[in-house]
Amino acid sequence: MREMTESNGPVGVGEGGGMPGPTNPMVTPLLTDLYQFTMAYAYWKAGKHSERAVFDLYFRRNPFGGEYTVFAGLEECIRFIANFKFGEDEISFVRQILPPSCEDGFYDYLRGVDCSDVEIYAIPEGTVVFPRVPLMRVEGPIAIVQLLETPILNLVNYASLVTTNASRHRSVAGKSKLLLEFGLRRAQGPDGGIGASKYCYMGGFDATSNVAAGKVFGIPLRGTHSHAYVSSYMSVDEILDKSLRSSDGSSTCDDFVSIVQEWLSRIQGSNSLHGAFGETNQSELAAFTSYALAFPTNFLALVDTYDVMRSGVPNFCAVALALNDLGYKAIGIRLDSGDLAYLSCESRKFFKCIEEEFGIPGFGKTNITASNNLNEETLDALNKQGHELDAFGIGTYLVTCYAQAALGCVFKLVEINNQPRIKLSEDVSKVSIPCKKRCYRLYGKEGFALLDIMTGENESPPKVGERILCRHPFNESKRAYVVPQRVDDLLKCYWPGKSGKEREELPPLKEVRTRCIKQLEQVRPDHMRRLNPTPYKVSVSMELYNFIHFLWLNEAPVGELQ
Repeated sequence: MREMTESNGPVGVGEGGGMPGPTNPMVTPLLTDLYQFTMAYAYWKAGKHSERAVFDLYFRRNPFGGEYTVFAGLEECIRFIANFKFGEDEISFVRQILPPSCEDGFYDYLRGVDCSDVEIYAIPEGTVVFPRVPLMRVEGPIAIVQLLETPILNLVNYASLVTTNASRHRSVAGKSKLLLEFGLRRAQGPDGGIGASKYCYMGGFDATSNVAAGKVFGIPLRGTHSHAYVSSYMSVDEILDKSLRSSDGSSTCDDFVSIVQEWLSRIQGSNSLHGAFGETNQSELAAFTSYALAFPTNFLALVDTYDVMRSGVPNFCAVALALNDLGYKAIGIRLDSGDLAYLSCESRKFFKCIEEEFGIPGFGKTNITASNNLNEETLDALNKQGHELDAFGIGTYLVTCYAQAALGCVFKLVEINNQPRIKLSEDVSKVSIPCKKRCYRLYGKEGFALLDIMTGENESPPKVGERILCRHPFNESKRAYVVPQRVDDLLKCYWPGKSGKEREELPPLKEVRTRCIKQLEQVRPDHMRRLNPTPYKVSVSMELYNFIHFLWLNEAPVGELQ
């Protein structure tokens, strides 16, 4: 199995390929449902396999009880499409799983299949998106596009779900807080772990603990030590090399352990901290001291192994103050259990007392990180409790998207051989919007997005300052006039095939992350709020509205009463 592909810079595409393959080597033409091959054979057998088809990929409902979603997974889709080709071993396996009656000519056809005659139009990755609006439009020979359906859905569904989840955590935490993704050990397998790290970063997280994701995607890495490291020490006698050079390299402290112990004694004798704690756990002090000797510039201590306020915080301060004597600045502490709001406030008071008592500038602002099964609800609760936390390490609930299992993107045929097609249902939410469409976002006077509107491919685009009638696709009473102050054309060409159209470049991950953050700022606050968010309007033009209902009536069978 080949190694994961690195993806740090913009992804270019040369004619006939030249683009790296998907990050996960399991993403091949066989990563699909069996019925895609049975349909492809049936199309081929009927001579329909080359008919030009248009499919829309979209979702029907926003996740997590919210009113917005962030589109992600586009780059991986384009990587897959650019490298789509059947190898002989794959064709051999397809031959095994299809009935013996399938003709040899079909397998010869598969040998020549690629995506050179496929066109991909998509909303830029990292964009805030809404139900029914096509995230991607895939055009090409119907048999080939059917073979692309399942892997594209697989690459978009989870990516968009976890990016949205990350953005919601960022929204609750606030812009100033550091968000760390700690979910690898709880993720759904290696691919879930790697994908979560990438898309959480895209959604607004600052760093990950996942080293592989750091290498592949260039995501900043963060991490300290576990409880095991603390409990592995019994006493300071286990520290053999006690020396530490000063931060400027001008001198060496031969016995850093003694400086730590002196500081602990001074803290214990402090007037402002008198009675705050008694004897601290000395094995914990040894572990902190040892870790500081190893990482004097990156000292962050996990302080809840024994007792946060009676041992962990005082021991941390003793080590941090000893480091300060040598010109280093400790990063802070991590709380992984207990009443996080209360403990963070008490720790902050302790740090401020240290600053005032010993005249250490800035010590009162020492970083406090929290972990321990955090989620969107606990972040909101912590905010209401008035916490003093600076950073959050979030894992299980983030990467598993615990609050919702799947986004539910679908892939529907909307046109074949230039003939619009519609999928009907007794459930109106499942009725598809037919024909090849263009999609626009209209902005109001305050700079916020007002609504998205879909039009037919050949309709004139909305213009700034021009009054436009926008209609709900299916509810005739829901309509409004809009005079946009800005119009964004949402669908861009990311894979032109043989069409010769200009191709959009795939930006690097950091640029997509920046886009996501800016996009979220352009969504009206009432659409973003956690409780009872205002639904965002998705509409169609008058011309498309009339066509939808004409086709609906034309395709729906007429009953007969006896």
